[in-house]
Amino acid sequence: MRIDKWLWAARFYKTRSLAQQAVEAGRVKLNGERVKPAKELRVGDTLDLRIATQDWTINIRALSDKRGPAAVAQTLYEETEESRARRIAQLLMRKLSVEPAHDRQGHGRPTKRERRQLERWRGE
Repeated sequence: MRIDKWLWAARFYKTRSLAQQAVEAGRVKLNGERVKPAKELRVGDTLDLRIATQDWTINIRALSDKRGPAAVAQTLYEETEESRARRIAQLLMRKLSVEPAHDRQGHGRPTKRERRQLERWRGE
């Protein structure tokens, strides 16, 4: 079974072409090595995925070339405990961090009050 087809069937990517692009870009590693999209996948292999800001380490439990419901797709793989803990920690850090746009003053269009203060400062 092709790795790009399996990634699509397991619902990691919306389309096969997105899965192919991810594999070609090196964001998907099979047993720790970069591979091509046509690489054959076997039960028991380990995949390291980087999707957006999340890192996944999964073990292949079953093969499927058909995209089914999410509940069925989740039976195709098993995420390692270290990977799950790392992803949860990443999500918590993102939730707790301050949005950079909210942290600084004067971003975007000035309010009426800020505009009047600028006019006074310029002497207008």
